[in-house]
Amino acid sequence: MVSSQRNSYHLVDPSPWPISGSLGALATTVGGVMYMHPFTGGSTLLSLGLIFIPYTMFIRWRDVIRESTLEGHHTKVVQLGPRYGFIPSIVSEVMFFFAFFRASFHSPLAPAVEIGGIWPPKGIGVSNPWEIPFLNTPILPPSGAAVTWAHHAILAGKEQQAVYASVATVSLALVSTGFQGMEYYQAPPTVPDGIHGSTFPSATGFHGFHVIIGTISPIIHGIRQYLGHLTKKHHVGFEAAAWYRNSVDVVRSFPFVPIYWWGGL
Repeated sequence: MVSSQRNSYHLVDPSPWPISGSLGALATTVGGVMYMHPFTGGSTLLSLGLIFIPYTMFIRWRDVIRESTLEGHHTKVVQLGPRYGFIPSIVSEVMFFFAFFRASFHSPLAPAVEIGGIWPPKGIGVSNPWEIPFLNTPILPPSGAAVTWAHHAILAGKEQQAVYASVATVSLALVSTGFQGMEYYQAPPTVPDGIHGSTFPSATGFHGFHVIIGTISPIIHGIRQYLGHLTKKHHVGFEAAAWYRNSVDVVRSFPFVPIYWWGGL
């Protein structure tokens, strides 16, 4: 039931979830350090933190869905905040990838004598760029096209089409993640491999991690679309997920030449 509001802004009710999420993050950080060193109780504290953070996320997002979908607190003015806030988030991700790609360019451009003066370094086994990497590269752009299709279907009021497009998005993303898992299984990079073992998993693995995040979001919003939560005028969460998904898919086209092709010669 939608409650009435006297203004366009949402004054959030007091909530325990911000402090609980902070405590969960603190327990995860301290517990992780204690576990790696290893101190007594480190694994217990780390486990509690890893349990507490997802629980807090689930409960907090449940409250957000209730406030926006059922109580009608997310007016047009309120929706501007998440939209504007998500743009710097995507820009920060682009800067992350720029840093990793810059590191990946450093040694190939001028290989040091410590790695044999060649790239990839002597003794390092690399993936054939024309096998799984080449096959995996054209999979993600159609995934971005599918999530854009879902977005336009929501704007057009075609709920069933939006669900089908979300299923297509998730299916392509799962195939891509599976291929990257096969790639790592066949040629597992490790940090002791030196500069190649540091830059390769940083760039490709970081992207793979974002693909997983960009897969979970369409799953959640596809379920919400099926339940009728998303409308023409209220789908900010899906819109942010679509932006994120497209940014991840576009980034995938960049690593092939500098990392896979150049690094696999």
